[in-house]
Amino acid sequence: MKPANPDPLAQLTEIRAIMDRSSRFLSLSGLSGIGAGVVALLGSAFSMRLLESAFQEESGYAAGGYQRMLHASAEAREAELPALLFLAGSMITLTLLVAFFFTRRRTHQGGQKLWSAPGRRLAVALAVPLVAGGLFCLRLYLGGDVAMVVPGLLVFYGLALLNASKYTLDEIRWLGLTQIGLGLVCMLLPDWGLLFFALGFGLGHIGYGLVMYNRYERPRVAGVAAKPNVSA
Repeated sequence: MKPANPDPLAQLTEIRAIMDRSSRFLSLSGLSGIGAGVVALLGSAFSMRLLESAFQEESGYAAGGYQRMLHASAEAREAELPALLFLAGSMITLTLLVAFFFTRRRTHQGGQKLWSAPGRRLAVALAVPLVAGGLFCLRLYLGGDVAMVVPGLLVFYGLALLNASKYTLDEIRWLGLTQIGLGLVCMLLPDWGLLFFALGFGLGHIGYGLVMYNRYERPRVAGVAAKPNVSA
């Protein structure tokens, strides 16, 4: 009996899937997003305590530590810069460790190398806007426009995610747009910067991580995992 001709559409779909696996890093872990969100929420809480103790209530201005920082003198803000940089560095380090642990575990499960060509492209696409944004926000802090630091962090982080979404799952793009939107709104409400930080970096990551875990990592009853969303 002569075998049936293969379905051309199925063949094209398979070829595209192979190309996506070779050009995109598809092993991002939703658990790493949840972990990053928890770290950001803890960092927000520590920041609140730090700012409350660092910027004591000034005469005629009763508000939270973050709001008092916005109205403090340049000398007072610069005196607290080392502590803030240490806290930010600790949060970044802990977030990277969490992301490395869960992503490395998922790459082993999926048979993809962590430091592959797509992984390197993803890292570079993230790093360039993040480093530029970090230096830009540091200059804002030193220049006295401290109210724009949190909006700047959110916007630059969102741009980094948009840039990196070309090399990984499409859900990253929506997380990036969310961060940009929160940053733009925060520009209009600068006194609530710490809240927007917790919303974007904390709850935003946790929500993204839950979606990713439920879509790609949660064990399926039928044993069939969802296909990664890598549409152009």
